[in-house]
Amino acid sequence: MNRVGIVAALVSEARALASERRALAGDGGVFELDDDTLLTVSGMGWDAAQAGALRLAEGGATALVSFGTAGGLDPTLRCGTVLIPREVAVPDEPPVATDPRWREAVRAALPRDCSVSDAPLLTSRVPIGARLDKALAWRESGCAAVDMESAAVARFAAAAAVPFIVLRVVVDTAADELPAAVLAASRGGDVQIGRLVLGLALAPWSIGAVRELARRFRIACDELSRIAAPHLPARRALTDGRWRQTH
Repeated sequence: MNRVGIVAALVSEARALASERRALAGDGGVFELDDDTLLTVSGMGWDAAQAGALRLAEGGATALVSFGTAGGLDPTLRCGTVLIPREVAVPDEPPVATDPRWREAVRAALPRDCSVSDAPLLTSRVPIGARLDKALAWRESGCAAVDMESAAVARFAAAAAVPFIVLRVVVDTAADELPAAVLAASRGGDVQIGRLVLGLALAPWSIGAVRELARRFRIACDELSRIAAPHLPARRALTDGRWRQTH
């Protein structure tokens, strides 16, 4: 039986996949969704995502998805753009291709008014938040967006010889500067509220930027729900496994 496993870094991202009544927690557990899909909330970063992929495989997943949000590197991408990249890259390593039939099945099922990019996605082991750093990463990698988890899931999928794709939505654009308080609060693999509050206390002038980032994050999560909530066409394409019948 084909069974899809989805890795989401944050509970707020994972909620797009589940019914409103289902409680999710970022405790390293594996959740079985109503359509037989497996979901784990891994936390942020390479090691957390790889551990999440392992949990899903041990739970019976035979195909893997990296799901959630990302930051834009290509200046033409806006907040809310849907990313379904054809490959995932890591600096100084060969890229990993996503499954083309699966990717195209999901893309064809997205709402027609979605802004969509299939350009390569970069995975960084550290946050890339400064505008100059984003511009440098775009120029050196040729990738349209960046996250901190997808390549870890991709590497695991390649080693396990199981299909893999990415479905993410852009939060911050290439022109946005991520506040230092947010970057500092994210170093532990999840957003640490205590660190964020301390950072804002030390730099109160960044409160406006943090509020704007929170607004954009809500936009991205709303878009994730609009494309991947239960019973929607893109959700069925993501999880029902029909694309594998032609493999």
